[in-house]
Amino acid sequence: MREEFLHFLWRWRRFDARDLQTTDGQPLEVVHPGEPNTHAGPDFFNARIRIGDTLWAGNVEIHLRASEWLAHRHDTNRAYDSVVLHVVLDEDEPVVRPNGQRLPCLTLRTRIPPGLLEQYQRLLHAREWVPCAPRLEEVSPIVKVNWLDRLLVERLQEKTEAVAHRVAASGNHWEEAFYRQLAYSFGLKINADAFETLARFTPLSLLARHQDNLLQLEALLFGQAGLLEEAPADEYSQALTREYRFLQHKYQLKPLAASQWKFFRLRPTSFPTVRLAQLAALLHRRPLLFSALLDAPETHDMERLFDVEVSSYWLTHYRFGKPTGARKKSLAPAFVHLLLINTVAPFLFHYGRDKGIAEYRDRALRLLDGLPPEKNAILERWAQLGLTPKNAAHSQALLHLKTHYCQPLRCLECAIGTALLR
Repeated sequence: MREEFLHFLWRWRRFDARDLQTTDGQPLEVVHPGEPNTHAGPDFFNARIRIGDTLWAGNVEIHLRASEWLAHRHDTNRAYDSVVLHVVLDEDEPVVRPNGQRLPCLTLRTRIPPGLLEQYQRLLHAREWVPCAPRLEEVSPIVKVNWLDRLLVERLQEKTEAVAHRVAASGNHWEEAFYRQLAYSFGLKINADAFETLARFTPLSLLARHQDNLLQLEALLFGQAGLLEEAPADEYSQALTREYRFLQHKYQLKPLAASQWKFFRLRPTSFPTVRLAQLAALLHRRPLLFSALLDAPETHDMERLFDVEVSSYWLTHYRFGKPTGARKKSLAPAFVHLLLINTVAPFLFHYGRDKGIAEYRDRALRLLDGLPPEKNAILERWAQLGLTPKNAAHSQALLHLKTHYCQPLRCLECAIGTALLR
């Protein structure tokens, strides 16, 4: 048995509460089990427990065995002085406080409802894609919808922690931080790290000095990416190289190794050369993109900000020196939606939280509500189980559910899992 199961029993009172007694024979009543503590210290705080004729207000600590109190050194930690009840599966030895008083203890082994532990163990040892897959239809749609709403906020909060670190690393410069995250997102999974490194080596403050000259922006990005070193000697490549050599000397720039960029198994429209050309065009047209997004009240206004076209060379090329038929290479709607989901929404949410402006947090949520769901293997599996995302808010919540609850078997912390066991 895992300690988390005892937490579940205590939190939801899923144990036989008739004629409760402490292990030393005192009558016990759980007036309120308290609230789960996700930080250091006792497991539940603000509990109200009646022992004998005394109503205690304090904290509750839970262990499988009472001896874990000493093993975890709670006896020397003042944070545990406020514990009014020790809840355990078994009391293998009594716990005595430093003042000589015995810590009240409740054992649960004989109070677990028949079959409940077996149900929980079946979840833990299930070989399904998610543990509850065979019983998912038993859960009320209201429970699922409410849980997905909570998971969306949880996911945004997690992402905003990463945004906060990026803003701090950028000297609290929001445009610079947004540019770095945008570059990371432009690389998708396979080239994300290379794009992020390029953004650090080629800061927005440098690019902003040349925002009016698209050729210079392209020269800086392609040159810093190391992709001009082996570029064929056509007229466009030569012009980029001349510009980059001048700017490299002027700013003492050090390029990345070209080997960092991956082309294999990518669609040509996702080649890093095409993405860099698109990024240059975007920075040329929207040098202060984050500020523009803050001023864009609706989703369609934000989408229009990404409506840019690459320079003429890239209309007929996917890589340097390899001409193809002419084709537009503006940012595809599906790719723009990914940028809005993974970059814009978390930045808006964190900006609103950081500045204390609820409108931006609400706008981030509205943005996700109004965008179509992503398409990937995880979401296809959820759809097969009857949970088809209606929008990006739902798809983000379902991704979070799979990676943060189902995979680590946190069924007892999941509203769906607890609904099946309650």
